[in-house]
Amino acid sequence: QVQLVESGGGLVQPGGSLRLSCAASGIPFHYSTMVWYRQAAGKQRVFVAQVLPDGSSDFADSVKGRFGISRDNAKNTVTLQMSSLKPEDTAVYSCKTGAGWGQGTQVTVSS
Repeated sequence: QVQLVESGGGLVQPGGSLRLSCAASGIPFHYSTMVWYRQAAGKQRVFVAQVLPDGSSDFADSVKGRFGISRDNAKNTVTLQMSSLKPEDTAVYSCKTGAGWGQGTQVTVSS
């Protein structure tokens, strides 16, 4: 059974940084593509970034150059490093792999 647990969300000022983590269990992590999505209040959930089993990554245009993604296959975790945060980055960030979703973690960017 897939279990994904996100952590690291919180309140940050514009221009600040946050690091989100997603701990996975119940999957062959080193073979899994790990994906981050976000959903702002009243909006649809959208793709943010993904890291493939080989370590390659993709980003939404809205976060390119500001966000990074990495995986630690020894710890079954994926990390989303967010910098130069903007108010429009405010959302619930969720981790996904295959059919499994995490519960999400709130990120609020506000002064």
